[in-house]
Amino acid sequence: MTVYRIGVLAGDGIGPEIVDAAVQVVKNASCKAGVKMEWIHLPMGWEGIKQYNDPLPEVTIDALKHTHGWILGPHDSAAYPLKHKEKRNPSGELRHSLDLYANIRPAKTMPGIKSVVKEADLVIVRENTEGFYADRNMFSGHGEWQITKDVVVTSGVFTRKAVERIAHEAFALAMQRRKKVTIVHKANVLRLSTGLFLNVCREIAAQYPEVKVDDYHIDAMAAHLVRRAADFDVIVTENMYGDILSDLAGELVGSLGLAPSLNANEHIAMAQAAHGSAPDIAGLNIANPTGIISSAAMLLKWLAEKHADRKLTEVAATVEHALYQTLQAEVKTKDLGGHASTSEFTEAILEKIKSLQH
Repeated sequence: MTVYRIGVLAGDGIGPEIVDAAVQVVKNASCKAGVKMEWIHLPMGWEGIKQYNDPLPEVTIDALKHTHGWILGPHDSAAYPLKHKEKRNPSGELRHSLDLYANIRPAKTMPGIKSVVKEADLVIVRENTEGFYADRNMFSGHGEWQITKDVVVTSGVFTRKAVERIAHEAFALAMQRRKKVTIVHKANVLRLSTGLFLNVCREIAAQYPEVKVDDYHIDAMAAHLVRRAADFDVIVTENMYGDILSDLAGELVGSLGLAPSLNANEHIAMAQAAHGSAPDIAGLNIANPTGIISSAAMLLKWLAEKHADRKLTEVAATVEHALYQTLQAEVKTKDLGGHASTSEFTEAILEKIKSLQH
């Protein structure tokens, strides 16, 4: 039997509270299914700075390479000392250095959660390594240059290799869902850069004849999401557009605080909630762990597929069902209009896990 090595990077702010909640939930669900996991706690953020003078120490990166995947808590990089702010933040560095090129961000209406849209079940597949995020598209340096005190130039990088592999991720995912992919770009203005993105995605689409394909400019897509989110299945786009659209989609289905994500390549994956570290409520036991718990479930599904492990599929389903049943039972944290603390919300999920049948 495989023992899955799972890294745990608690992070900053509310990170330790919500990551601990996710670990408890996955531990209980995996024990129930008879799946063995080894949890490897590693320093990141302020913990890394205190121990190694680095928010993402090399010891952490090296250890992650020997795991099956990991859970990454939020970081408060805006508050780090200046010398650390000048580097990529921990999340960006992990995506860049480990080539986690696919950022999968689902947005789905959930039971018991008020949403702006009546119904939605879509996934934004975001290219994670280049595009218009200058700090992630350079081999060395940050991709921004201050020419004079009043002039700054920033780079956007688009390569066929990167577009091809994210397009394959999107179309393969669509084949498992409703077989529809929407390509988001700005090729009417950025004709070479996002034009390449659009054209290469269309080339890849020809390899998936069962999938229906359409495309929208980024500005129009934002409007379409607000107006008719339920019509979309899989949306594929470049780095910055994907970040913006996924935040919008998260709010439309309930709250960005609920939004999960997975960062992955062919070999390894990182679960990471889409929200930040919320330092203003850190340590108050009122943070909502839904986003990171859902992200952990995504990691379990990814591992289940990679290792052809039905037991892991069962664990992921247990985590999701217990979470949804808890929300449907109106057990909610303060941000959702409820009265449950972080620990009370987590305990309610654990009770649901105990009651679920195999």
